[in-house]
Amino acid sequence: MSRYLACTFAALLLTAVSAAAQQKATITGVAEIPFTSVPNFLKLPPGESLGESVAVATDSKGHIFVYHRRDTTRLFEFDRNGAFLKEIGKGYYGFEFAHSVRVDKDDNIWTVDEGTNLVTKFSPEGKVLMVLGRRPPAVDGPVVFPVGPNPPAQKYILCRPTDVGWDPQGNIFVSDGYGNSRVVKYDKNGVFLKMAGHRGTGPLEFNTPHGLAVDAQGNVYIADRGNNRVQVLDNELNFKAQYLNVGTPWTVCVSPGPNQFLFSSNSNGIGNFDNGEIYKMQLDGKIIGRFGEAGKQMKQFGSVHEIDCRDPNGILVGELTNWRVQKLLLKAPTNSTR
Repeated sequence: MSRYLACTFAALLLTAVSAAAQQKATITGVAEIPFTSVPNFLKLPPGESLGESVAVATDSKGHIFVYHRRDTTRLFEFDRNGAFLKEIGKGYYGFEFAHSVRVDKDDNIWTVDEGTNLVTKFSPEGKVLMVLGRRPPAVDGPVVFPVGPNPPAQKYILCRPTDVGWDPQGNIFVSDGYGNSRVVKYDKNGVFLKMAGHRGTGPLEFNTPHGLAVDAQGNVYIADRGNNRVQVLDNELNFKAQYLNVGTPWTVCVSPGPNQFLFSSNSNGIGNFDNGEIYKMQLDGKIIGRFGEAGKQMKQFGSVHEIDCRDPNGILVGELTNWRVQKLLLKAPTNSTR
């Protein structure tokens, strides 16, 4: 029995458990952040459309990258005004079931593909520069569900990874994800350094680490979705803190600059309109405000799967169930009795 097949089965069980764990935020008295949504922001070529828009990121020029699930997994690039520029990685072996896209400080584009168990680094021109993980080979044959626990996590094999981030030194952090319930740290060249975490509910345990972000000090923020919390780790992957009051985080984003903010999405599930709001927070967990709700209209969200907050007042959200990306312009918070 290959490890890939065991990974698949364990991840299916974990997905079912996590889907039932969604909850409302317990924080009250949160200020509302007024915002607008830019209409018709992304302009697609004739005959093209977005599928499940699970991932969105921007580079230093303001170019927008949308990694989405359609007839196949696709990676589109748009300019800062939303005009379509090109497709990256068409037909690439590492694309099967998109999960995350991020852009590093050098404008390299990183995709995290849950279906192929791969994290790929592309140059700004779209050339493959690095691959972490390995796609399950077809010669392993069909899935045969194993009996017993998932095999031990390995240094260079991922199991349905979910997100990627970097510290100021260029070290790479991967949330690995549905199957292994851990965070892995590699150096800037992709050499394994350490890993932390396993399935559970305690500190430094995870139940679907679904999103990841790193601040300027190298601290790592994990959207521990199945445990209804954000966990904060230091640069050596030691437990620092947890934020338990913002519902079920599907994704997190840390804005750049001298005054960094943490965004966390309490997304609605794929089969309901419960929750749906996004929280803007200080890095210590103090909540500045909240905005949005679940729904199908503009300024409503359908399962926010990833947030780009390069501009903390002009964020982008990729929506799983509404098949779109919205650009949101945030204003100063107002008092609320929520």
